[in-house]
Amino acid sequence: MIDIKMILANPDEVKAKLAKKGCEVDFTTVIELDGKRKELIKRGDELKSERNKASALVPQLKKQGQDVSEIIARTKAIGGEIAELDKALAEVETELTDFVCRLPNLPDDDVIAGGKEANEIVKVVGSKPEFDFKPLDHVTLCTKNGLIDYERGVKLSGSGHWIYRGAGARLEWALLNFFVSEHLKDGYEFIMPPLALGYNSGYGSGQFPKFRDEVFWVENAEAEGDRKKMKFMLPTAETALVNLYAGEIMKESELPKKLFAYTPCFRKEAGSYRSEERGMIRGHQFNKVEMVQITTPAQSKQAFEELVNKACSLMEKLGLHFQLSKLAAGDCSASMARTYDIEVWIPSMGIYKEVSSVSNANDYQARRNGTRYKASTGKNEFVHTLNGSGLATSRVLPAIVEQYQQADGSIRVPEVLRPFLGGLEVIKA
Repeated sequence: MIDIKMILANPDEVKAKLAKKGCEVDFTTVIELDGKRKELIKRGDELKSERNKASALVPQLKKQGQDVSEIIARTKAIGGEIAELDKALAEVETELTDFVCRLPNLPDDDVIAGGKEANEIVKVVGSKPEFDFKPLDHVTLCTKNGLIDYERGVKLSGSGHWIYRGAGARLEWALLNFFVSEHLKDGYEFIMPPLALGYNSGYGSGQFPKFRDEVFWVENAEAEGDRKKMKFMLPTAETALVNLYAGEIMKESELPKKLFAYTPCFRKEAGSYRSEERGMIRGHQFNKVEMVQITTPAQSKQAFEELVNKACSLMEKLGLHFQLSKLAAGDCSASMARTYDIEVWIPSMGIYKEVSSVSNANDYQARRNGTRYKASTGKNEFVHTLNGSGLATSRVLPAIVEQYQQADGSIRVPEVLRPFLGGLEVIKA
C-alpha cells in the first residue's frame, strides 16, 4: 500500500500521480481520520501518565496512613477511559488502513498517464513470418494434429478449458522444461508453492480486497466470516512468491532473492467469445512459470531490467516474432508502479498478444505483507518486489504452432525445444 506518511505530507502530489492511473481520490477523509487518531493517542497518553502518577502515589499515601480510596477509584475510572480510547483508536486505524489499502500503487515518475492507447513500443524483435501458402489458425492446426482436444475440455469443465493430448502435451511440457532449465542456469531458486492460498496472500500481493471476485474461492463452511480460514485458487505464482517472506526481517546480505515457480494458474474471468479469444488465448486454467525478485530499493532498477531481458531472451531463443511495450500508468495493474509487456505475434489474428508482464511494485506489496530487511544503517526497511512471467504457455504454444506451421499443416519444432522432445523436429498428424 502507499505510505500514509507520504499522503499526509504531500496529498496533492499523490493525487496527481494516482490521476495518471485514472484514479481520482479525495484525501479529506484520510486527513480527518489522521487528525482524530492523533487526538486519541494524545488523550490516551495523558490518561496513562495521570494513571501512572496516581499509581505511584498510592503506596506513599498508604505508608503515611492516608485514605487512598478516591485515588484508587479514579485510577480504575481512568483504566476504563483508556480502554474506550484504545477501542476508538483501533476503529479509526482500521478505517484509515481500509481507505489506503484500496488505493492503487503510485506509478513511477517516467510512466506516462493514459490507458492502452498511450502504451509505447520499446522494441520489435524478428520479422513477421511470411507464408507462400494460406496459413491456418492455431485452433485448426492443434485440432488437425491432435495437439489439443477442445471439445472434451469443455465437456469435462465447461468453456475456458481444454485438454493437451499426445504431442500437444509433450510440446507443453517441453516448453515448461525449457523455461525451468533457463532459470536454473541463471541461478534462480525453483519453488513449487501450494495452489490453494490463504486470504492474506491475496491481500499481501495487492489483489484483495478490491479484486477478490476475480479468483476462484474454495468452499469451506468453517471459513464463514473468518479470513484466516478462507482459501482461493492461485491466479499466478506471484501471489505466493511475494508473500514467501511476509512478516519477516531479512539480512541485507540475503538480497536480492531470485525465485521462480511453475504452477497452473486459475482465473475466474476467461474473456469474451470474440474471435481473438478463441482456443487457448484466454482460459480459466493455464500453465505459467513465474519469476520474482525481492530486493533492496537500490537493487530494484537493475532487477527490473534483468527480468525484462530474461523474458525477452526466452522469446528470442524460441525464434518467435514479438514486441516489447512499456505500459502507460492506466494499463499497469493496480499493485504495480511500472510494467513492460512482451507481446507475441499471432498471424491468424493479425495482432500481438501478451505472453509476459514484467512489473515492479516497489515497496507497495511489502508494506501490505510486512516484508522487510535490516539495512546497513541498522533500520528495518521495506523491500521491493518485482515479478515477470517466464513464460505463460497458453499464448506461446499457439504462437509456435502458427509461426512454425508448414504448407502440409505440420509444425516445425523450435530448435531449443527438440532436446526435451527426444529430438523431434516436426509434429504432424
